[in-house]
Amino acid sequence: MQESILLPVAALAIWTMIVLALIPITRGRAVVSGGVKPEDFTYGESGKILAQISIPNRAYMNLLELPVLFYVLCLALYTTKQVDGLHVTMAWVFVGSRLVHSLVHLTYNNVIHRGAVFGVGVVVLLAMWVRFGWGLV
Repeated sequence: MQESILLPVAALAIWTMIVLALIPITRGRAVVSGGVKPEDFTYGESGKILAQISIPNRAYMNLLELPVLFYVLCLALYTTKQVDGLHVTMAWVFVGSRLVHSLVHLTYNNVIHRGAVFGVGVVVLLAMWVRFGWGLV
């Protein structure tokens, strides 16, 4: 049972790597099409970079911000032997929320939809942290 918390961790890490792979693909296409020059990426993204080119980078950054708390929590649950079915289910819901958030961001990018899915993930992660803290008491 304890190891089952590592499956959603691995899934989110793999998804993060997939989104990471979109960055050089998108940037490469923009350079080849002549829309930007490689130098426009010298310091990350300059003002010459169109939103379509920077969206994969922003989606990737989103997968590195809030999920840090998820990764730490899952490792803490594992090491303190607090993993149970509810925590695993909540972990999968969080991973699902991050996946949907990324897909919205990378496709039609509706801010309301993205924000709603983000909010679901935050609430689930907060509930996981509260359960973890309560289990330590």
